[in-house]
Amino acid sequence: MIKIGKMFNIEKGTLQSSKCTPGQYDFVTASEDWKTHITYSHDCEALVFAMAASGSLGRTHYVNGKFISSDLCFILTPKDEYINKINLKFYYYYFNTFRENIVKDTATGTSKLAINRKIFSNYYIHYIDIDKQNKLIPIIENTQQLTNELKNNIVEQKECVGKLRQSILQQAVEGKLCGQNSDDEPASVLLEKIKKEKDKLVREGKIKKPKELPPISDEEKPFALPKGWEWCRFGEIANIASNLVAPEKYLDYKHIAPDNIEKNTARLHFCSTVKDNNVKSFNHLFNKGQIIYSKIRPALRKVVLAPFNGLCSADMYPVDALCVPKYLLYYMLTDCFTVQVTMNDNRVKMPKTNQNELLKVFVALPPLQEQQRIVEKVDRLMLLCDELEKEVDAAQQYASQLMESVLQEAFSTDKPITEEQSKQKCKVIPIQSKQETELHFAMAARGSIKQSTLESLQKRAIEIANGEK
Repeated sequence: MIKIGKMFNIEKGTLQSSKCTPGQYDFVTASEDWKTHITYSHDCEALVFAMAASGSLGRTHYVNGKFISSDLCFILTPKDEYINKINLKFYYYYFNTFRENIVKDTATGTSKLAINRKIFSNYYIHYIDIDKQNKLIPIIENTQQLTNELKNNIVEQKECVGKLRQSILQQAVEGKLCGQNSDDEPASVLLEKIKKEKDKLVREGKIKKPKELPPISDEEKPFALPKGWEWCRFGEIANIASNLVAPEKYLDYKHIAPDNIEKNTARLHFCSTVKDNNVKSFNHLFNKGQIIYSKIRPALRKVVLAPFNGLCSADMYPVDALCVPKYLLYYMLTDCFTVQVTMNDNRVKMPKTNQNELLKVFVALPPLQEQQRIVEKVDRLMLLCDELEKEVDAAQQYASQLMESVLQEAFSTDKPITEEQSKQKCKVIPIQSKQETELHFAMAARGSIKQSTLESLQKRAIEIANGEK
């Protein structure tokens, strides 16, 4: 191990991005993409290391030629005694591979992290003989190519899992996931019961008389519904609660903000208390079992069924469902719902769902008994999707460790790792089912889910939901 400052000259870049004038020379910035400038400060081979810019902290660029660097970067060139002992391409891969560790060990600051030159200079990194560095370059480049291919494959898989989730939900709200039961009480009866209950509460002075909602025309209906189902407005089967309170009296309550909810999945991340989150402004008080819906950036579909009593951001709506709550939750995750809440919003930077518009969104409402059957089957299918997602996440973690594994072996043994060993590390067992009926969701994550197999997965999802083997 050797200190970075022992091997490299470390100087700070000089150009602020705001003062960049497009020209013929490379302007190497902290971000992934470079710019150009009319003058240059260096004409050499060098590494440019992002020492500030939080999102890019630790990113390293390799450059060879005339360039100028951002003032948010360090420029690394070999010291005289190491000019013939360092392959800069090797250390370009080294710094990027161990970027997370370097940042963790050297960055300082609270609101904005940065890396101090002295701390960076005294940080120890591996050094191996130049001949070994040179031999490793083609192996590393091959590993990088294979890793990139694997990561691209994983991105495709994640997208397909998302499409599968959406397909399941869409089929559910179209009445294609469960068989209909003629003995079920029609949804029209449920709607009439809800209306009578609301009228009673209005007469008793417990709620305000709701605004009249417009009827749904045939042209608005996006698809045909099974017998016994009804189209209705969101405001007919849900009440948007509004109970803004000062947080001082609720310091021990848990607090939900939009960032606590995973997009598209209705999963709730870890929540801290009002006190721990240092909540100061007024928030909505909500109860366990209510639906919490973020009106900010509705396309992200941040919605969750509250598992406890607590406070939520004023940018969120607590919703009382007057049908099966989880059915309405699942409906709010569909494209059909999202298209409606986003179609009238022209705010680009911060789209928001207007409450009056939310109340007008139309919902496909099944009979009450079928709502419960749909929820049970969707729950089951989502668990399968969760398992598939876990496999994909494991593959992603494996991919991110490949390069580090190759380099670690180079540092820990006298014999350099071979190109064949590198390929073995990057080998992924593809999943190609001999028969579509034998395809299992969890297996798919170990290979690639192509568009051609997505329909088979969707078909299999329906088969599983209906209890078919």
